Amino acid sequence: MQAFSEERFPLSVAFGTSGGPERLTEVVRLSTGHETRNQRHRHSARRYDAGSGVRSVKDLAAVLDFFEARRGRLVAFRFRDPLDRHSAAHGQAVSPFDQVLGEGDWEKRVFQLVKRYGAGVDGYERPIAKPVAGTVRVAVGGEETTGFAVDATSGLVTLNEAPAAGEAVTAGFEFDVPVRFDIEHLAVNIAAFEAGDIPTIPLVEVRP
Repeated sequence: MQAFSEERFPLSVAFGTSGGPERLTEVVRLSTGHETRNQRHRHSARRYDAGSGVRSVKDLAAVLDFFEARRGRLVAFRFRDPLDRHSAAHGQAVSPFDQVLGEGDWEKRVFQLVKRYGAGVDGYERPIAKPVAGTVRVAVGGEETTGFAVDATSGLVTLNEAPAAGEAVTAGFEFDVPVRFDIEHLAVNIAAFEAGDIPTIPLVEVRP
């Protein structure tokens, strides 16, 4: 059994979910009143609850089918975050200049897709491993190019030719979040004819 399925969680349910990034920080308060803080992981992990996205018996059936096919928590899968799902700023269209992937050095041809949050030295760079096939646009030195290939299972972009030294490599894309179910039992409730709910469907981000 594969550990990851490239199939996406039902979109009709995903767009009604709640959730977002989680950070694990250890805080020690000293006798002086000062604190020391240490982040346990470099990257945040997203958590979602898709229970609120179930609006019909059709949704119930779709989630039940998907849960069984993934064997519960065993197999991870793609999930479309209803708020954070592309490289552009909120409310703007994707462009090949959205995110800086790196600079050329006459040799390097492979670049990891990333999304940056914040600006300057305090900004956070998030690796993007699950771009949506057919949505990735790339530019080299400020000019959009079609001379590249992208691995939609890892987020690696391979240019046909290595960029010149100092040339910026940028990209725009849509993406999914790799997650798994964080529940062993799916509690389906049929409240009435053609109506029902699943109180909670917790999902947690994984590293593919």
